Amino acid sequence: MSLDIALMLVAIIFLIALSAFFNGSETALTAVSRARMHSLEQDGHRGAARVNAMLSHPEKMIGTVLLGNTLVDVLASALAASLAVRLVGEVGVAYATAVMTVLIVIFAAVLPKTYAIAYADQMALRVAPIMRVIILALTPVTMAIEFVVRLILKLTPSKRDDEANILAAHEELRGTIELSHRDGAVAKGDVNMLGGVLDLKDLAVSDIMVHRTKMETIDADDAPAKIVDELMRSQYTRMPVWREEPDNIVGVLNSKDLLAALGRVGWDPAKLDVMALAKPAWFIPDATTLQDQLNAFLKSKAQIAFVVDEYGEVEGLLTLEDILEEIVGQITDEHDASDTSIRPQADGTVNVDGAVAIRDLNREMDWDLPDEEATTIAGLVIHEAQTIPEAGQAFTFHDYRFEILRKTRNKLTAIRIRPLSPPKSKVGRAESDAMSGG
Repeated sequence: MSLDIALMLVAIIFLIALSAFFNGSETALTAVSRARMHSLEQDGHRGAARVNAMLSHPEKMIGTVLLGNTLVDVLASALAASLAVRLVGEVGVAYATAVMTVLIVIFAAVLPKTYAIAYADQMALRVAPIMRVIILALTPVTMAIEFVVRLILKLTPSKRDDEANILAAHEELRGTIELSHRDGAVAKGDVNMLGGVLDLKDLAVSDIMVHRTKMETIDADDAPAKIVDELMRSQYTRMPVWREEPDNIVGVLNSKDLLAALGRVGWDPAKLDVMALAKPAWFIPDATTLQDQLNAFLKSKAQIAFVVDEYGEVEGLLTLEDILEEIVGQITDEHDASDTSIRPQADGTVNVDGAVAIRDLNREMDWDLPDEEATTIAGLVIHEAQTIPEAGQAFTFHDYRFEILRKTRNKLTAIRIRPLSPPKSKVGRAESDAMSGG
């Protein structure tokens, strides 16, 4: 064997080993326990500090790995093809491609990644110093590549990917929570609560608000005695007050303020000035995220806000309790009316009101109905069917069968849902068939 052929073989083996290093390092650094690394760093572990420094800028680490891995794989394949051509002629390119594919998949991808997953923390601590040097060396190249990518993304119609991070912390947390639940370490209720916290930034206030058609309100021009009676009979302690037309909200009346005022006037409602007791109404845009609104509620110490659209029209109301229920589930007390909007049946079906939120049904029944295109069950059926169905019609989509039980005008007020078993492919298809009875 000539010296140059031997050197090419050594170079190919070295490049495959380098590719294995890049693949293993990426897997170890992304699978490492951040909690353990944080704890080790607090104890003065320098290696853990290096790991945490790289994880604080994951796009740099992954960009370096992708660049380095691509370079060594391409170079190894080119050397192998050149060597094979010298040994067996032009047909050697095909041989080299087949052999290098097997070698790279087994020795540069599967083996190092498997080892890295099994010993993520130990391997991350070992490779961190080397990766730090490589990241610094390749930073100018990765920055140039990132600049070109950002420039191209800004030319696309969608703006959501312009500032996208390669590793989304929220999605990483969500995946960890789901895996912990599958392993039995986290209970389903805790999964729902932790997921609810993560979802706050992705949900708008319009997704969970009480629609204006369901709002209990008070007419400011009613007699004080009638207002007192309505507020005392209501299950709510705060009631919106309107004047001239129901959509013209002029304030919020608190039953505690009303009772205190009644006591001061000798419990004579005729002597009350209701509007003097009402607090100013707080209006918020319908696109406000729940996370932002929760922070606003806590900062202002308010409990209720009114959601308005781009034209300033009231769409509904939102309370601090509504946001908390997205995290912990339904909150009820002795004054709340019992919720019968979701009614499981003995035959495995579930009867629901059309206005039930998809998220509430998913949480209650542990289902996975999509809520990207609609907020309520009725909205989901109408979206999938592309029409307003009649009572008696049934539709199948997303592995569930929906039967319309009752319709009032253009509203679907009662729907029966049956999960299909065995599950079918979730292709979002909708097939309609009129049913002659029940």
